[in-house]
Amino acid sequence: MENTKNLFGKCPYFTAQKVLAGKWSILIVYHLNDGTLRYGELQRRLCDITQATLTKQLRMLEDFGLVNRHVYSEIPPKVEYSLTELGKAFNPVLEQLEIWGNKYIESLEESD
Repeated sequence: MENTKNLFGKCPYFTAQKVLAGKWSILIVYHLNDGTLRYGELQRRLCDITQATLTKQLRMLEDFGLVNRHVYSEIPPKVEYSLTELGKAFNPVLEQLEIWGNKYIESLEESD
């Protein structure tokens, strides 16, 4: 088997898994899909996420090129997050995840 370090950027499944590895990554992209959000707005939408975790996840998504971070030079500092074109390209995947998630939820309800 090929060394997994060599799979990033070559294998689409490995690459996608690495980019979206964070527990909150998909939900962050989902909420930013609605449009630009300030840090606090995003944190409120994600309820259970800690400040440290949100910051880490946003930095990771920014490093992978899915999220833009815009800092306004004002006091107090204002920071907004939005999806890049690459991040927006994830929308069809989000829609399919919603369809599959709903089917899975239905199967859970049927088995009760």
